[in-house]
Amino acid sequence: MGFRCGIVGLPNVGKSTLFNALTETAAAQAANYPFCTIEPNVGQVAVPDDRLVALAGIARSAKIVETQLGFVDIAGLVRGASKGEGLGNQFLGNIREVDAIVHVLRCFEGGDVTHVEGRVDPIADAETVETELMLSDLESLEKRVPNLAKKAQQGDKEAKIGAAVLGRALDLLREGKPARLMRPKDEEEARALAQAQLLTAKPVLYVCNVDEGDTANGNALSARVFDKAAAEGAEAVVVSAAIEAEIATMPADERVEFLAELGLEETGLARVIRAGYRLLRLITFFTVGPKEARAWTVPVGAKAPQAAGVIHSDFERGFIRAETTAFDDYVALGGEAGARDAGKLRQEGKEYLVHDGDVMLFRFNV
Repeated sequence: MGFRCGIVGLPNVGKSTLFNALTETAAAQAANYPFCTIEPNVGQVAVPDDRLVALAGIARSAKIVETQLGFVDIAGLVRGASKGEGLGNQFLGNIREVDAIVHVLRCFEGGDVTHVEGRVDPIADAETVETELMLSDLESLEKRVPNLAKKAQQGDKEAKIGAAVLGRALDLLREGKPARLMRPKDEEEARALAQAQLLTAKPVLYVCNVDEGDTANGNALSARVFDKAAAEGAEAVVVSAAIEAEIATMPADERVEFLAELGLEETGLARVIRAGYRLLRLITFFTVGPKEARAWTVPVGAKAPQAAGVIHSDFERGFIRAETTAFDDYVALGGEAGARDAGKLRQEGKEYLVHDGDVMLFRFNV
């Protein structure tokens, strides 16, 4: 299990350039005019994880298989999208289908790229997009909440829960605030909120697209974005889309030296992935054997059978137990045999909560 992030923003802020860099492909046409991306391009990105290399070395695995993340390059939005302006309806529909929003903001002055509104102000850009998403949600809830309230008065339990949680979301939107700032009271409310598929309820990662010289430390514009993210519980990272595009064309052995010259230890892709994991509360577990060492992704709080189901539905349906070793123990003790001899290989049942870095072998019967 990975996650699917929609890359959004105003036209000409670097969305398609970033997408091309992330997926190491030219599938999305990066051009200096609005709507060069009409159909959303989807790319799967392997998540680099040094732990996989260590595990494969110990188990002498024939190959390494990283977990995958999905990125969707969505057409640029303009004012009035909620009313169908530009590619508004399509834009909003594409966002509804992703798990999180990667909001690219222009944080560099000058250059040959023209800003669609003739100025460089990442906060105003963010607010333009957010306003269109809020207007769309507002229109939806103003129709939905009264209907739920009527059903609730007739004794419909689910409608009562939905009316309560979506009513509070509607109040937030009327105050000009996104639905993601609201906290459901329990799992039932969380489920009702998720089923509503509100655009502003999706978690947001702000990507500050800066010039090459500001890649390491950001600039005054990106600092404003980080302040905004902190205030609303979102994530933010600094990336130079142009540099990422250049790195994507380099041989792997040249990338480390190039990054060092820029004062960087990792690519922007790595920063985006880590921020995305924090944002969506995802963790990684591993399966290891002579054929392959493989990474898998599950949400924080996933139980062992759920993790087994990520590999195959039969594993979850017939789950018996999970033979589990912490990554550090697996490495320190030289693999499964050493962990078993030292008493570090545990037999975990259906209620076991998976931890990041667990090395797991599932026993099942169907």
